[in-house]
Amino acid sequence: MTEAFNVLEVATSGAGVLAAEMARSSWHGVRDALVAFFRRGNEGTAADELRVLDLHQVRLLETPEAERERVLEEICRELFIQLKGFLEKYPETAVDLMALVRERQRAHGEGSSEPRMVAQNNTNSQVIMTGNSIFGGSFTYRAEESK
Repeated sequence: MTEAFNVLEVATSGAGVLAAEMARSSWHGVRDALVAFFRRGNEGTAADELRVLDLHQVRLLETPEAERERVLEEICRELFIQLKGFLEKYPETAVDLMALVRERQRAHGEGSSEPRMVAQNNTNSQVIMTGNSIFGGSFTYRAEESK
């Protein structure tokens, strides 16, 4: 079942959702779900992984508003590395992480529950991969219909 998930996509989706949740009041509920997720590895791993998450969350909350977006991007990159490493060691946990990502996306009314990757701050370019249609400015991309 885990072969259906691409580790990079799952880690990217997870990092984006977790970074966004750290700034919301719903973080403690998400953190509780992550306790069970990281325990699928082992108890020692879970404690270490959660300690890193807690440090990221404190850092974000202590960041002045003017710097918060930059820090949020840094945390997102660091979470990606953390989740990618964990998923590579424990690939069977990808199902649980994607379930959490989808649940949080639904809770916040986000359209697609499919993994998304966004590359920003590129020189003279921006790359967006999505499972849905994209509308913006002078362009429109319509995703293929699901069967």
